[in-house]
Amino acid sequence: MAYEEAGYKVVHKGENFEIRYYEERIVIQTRYESGNSGFRKLFNYISGQNQGGKKIEMTTPVTELQDDNQMVMQFYLPARFNASSAPLPADNSLEIATIDAGYFAVIQYSGFASNKNFYKHAQILKSSLERDNINISSQPIKATYDGPFTLPNLRRNEAMYLVLWDK
Repeated sequence: MAYEEAGYKVVHKGENFEIRYYEERIVIQTRYESGNSGFRKLFNYISGQNQGGKKIEMTTPVTELQDDNQMVMQFYLPARFNASSAPLPADNSLEIATIDAGYFAVIQYSGFASNKNFYKHAQILKSSLERDNINISSQPIKATYDGPFTLPNLRRNEAMYLVLWDK
């Protein structure tokens, strides 16, 4: 099944990564303590448990990042939505947020989207960026594109960093 994907433009290709420019994007997000997941709450929101009862198609990627001592999970909303047209969440632990336009360094990998696999690739990416003198300005972001029934070797996962890019 093909899902709408957050659009981007590749502006640089490194040895094992690329720099992408993403326009501003709208997400529905939730915060949670590690060990839990916000997936079910976010899935319920797009399944119609929002003010107005609108069903919203799934998009990719699903992103996770650490913010202080909490994790943040985000579902990107389809491009037809903006901050004022997105249905308000019925669950007050969810919020609509805007991710500013910016440049992101990305490394792709397959397999399970486990923390171990993610942090391994985030470190590979960080080392490559440091070697190429590219400044990182965020914590690593985990991006997953495929559902749990996709064979691990066919899964698309990414580790990302917001970077300072002016080339």
